[in-house]
Amino acid sequence: MKTIYLGLRGDIIHPGIINIIREAAGRGEVLVGLLTDSAIASHKRLPYLTWEQRREVLENIKGVSKVVPQEEWSYIPNLKKYRPDAIIHGDDWLSGPLSGEREEVFALMRETGGEVIEIPYTQGVNSSALNESMRSLGTTPDIRLKTLRRLLDLKKPLRILEAHSGLSGLIIEHLEIKKENGLRAFDGIWSSSLTDSASKGKPDIEAVDLTTRLQDLTNILECTTKPIIFDGDTGGKSEHFIYTVRTLERNGVSAVIIEDKVGLKKNSLFGTEVAQELAPIEDFCEKISSGKRAQVTKEFMIIARLESLIAGQTPAAALERAHAYVAAGADGVMIHSKEKSGEDIQGFCQKFRAEYRSLPLVLVPTTYNRFTEQELAAWGASIVIYANHLLRASYPAMMKAARSILENERSLEAEALCMPIKEILELIPGGK
Repeated sequence: MKTIYLGLRGDIIHPGIINIIREAAGRGEVLVGLLTDSAIASHKRLPYLTWEQRREVLENIKGVSKVVPQEEWSYIPNLKKYRPDAIIHGDDWLSGPLSGEREEVFALMRETGGEVIEIPYTQGVNSSALNESMRSLGTTPDIRLKTLRRLLDLKKPLRILEAHSGLSGLIIEHLEIKKENGLRAFDGIWSSSLTDSASKGKPDIEAVDLTTRLQDLTNILECTTKPIIFDGDTGGKSEHFIYTVRTLERNGVSAVIIEDKVGLKKNSLFGTEVAQELAPIEDFCEKISSGKRAQVTKEFMIIARLESLIAGQTPAAALERAHAYVAAGADGVMIHSKEKSGEDIQGFCQKFRAEYRSLPLVLVPTTYNRFTEQELAAWGASIVIYANHLLRASYPAMMKAARSILENERSLEAEALCMPIKEILELIPGGK
């Protein structure tokens, strides 16, 4: 019998999928190329089901003869590898982002003597719309908690943006930009101590208890589904940190980052005149170990933030601390710097990656912001956090609108600076 190749994501099985499998089975043995999580994550939202779960579903659908991994978004590598007699696809790729892929498939199949079978796209069924509907239903703490580790296994670097309210969380949740190499979006949310306190008009001091922080975090959790990394400041005392870990884990937060400095809190980027006192290594290690012993799931992550470069120490000194923190159980490290050149960060990254090839490394390019994500990934970054940009962007926008009303003694001129109320209502789930 002929072998008919069918490439699928397989995260949602709907009538359109069943129809194309039925059509393929009527022409030969159906070889399903099931896109791997990494192939999907590079172009679309991370699938709800793992590759193994999706494979099990497809293998039990009538008409499917065999399921193999499709490691890339493109069909071409698998078509070259398996050399099927034909490939089947819906005619929805006649135009749009897949039209270029269609041309490549036709060229290859002509070269190998194979056939391209196009069938009418099943009307009334849209996988993207179904995915959006599922996303609107929300998620569970357990699913959200596990997502960060899944993503770290699939792509580098992850792109994380701060949110300080439910509204800013919705921007991160829904904003997507189409690029030539696929869809670009944010992979997760940074719950920043600085932006949380600043949005309340209060200084960024570690006197705010976890209960107060959780009030705003809950607003974000309730209207988003993406993984959340929580800014835990210093983590407080070890005996208090264990409760922070359990509370965050129970709420579905994926990771907490704690910093190894002590004394009166001042923001790391405040200025060179601010002395930075680092915690004794053994004390911070005990805090990490206490948190790791307290967590219930294996998926929750405790990431150690190194303030050595801020304190004027060398990358080698920072690396010494990193060794100790990893030995104490840290699931990753974050390195911070206020140098615009980025040379100290790059030096640390090179030394760190020479010893830890896969341990998550988090960078926050607030000062050295001229480097692209791909450049930071080449240094060894696993996660890139944009730590305060939505808050910083919101303040000047509000000032412009307020100033316009004062100057003109009416709001007409300010309308051009404002989002229509209708769009606000459409943005908020259930707002219409």
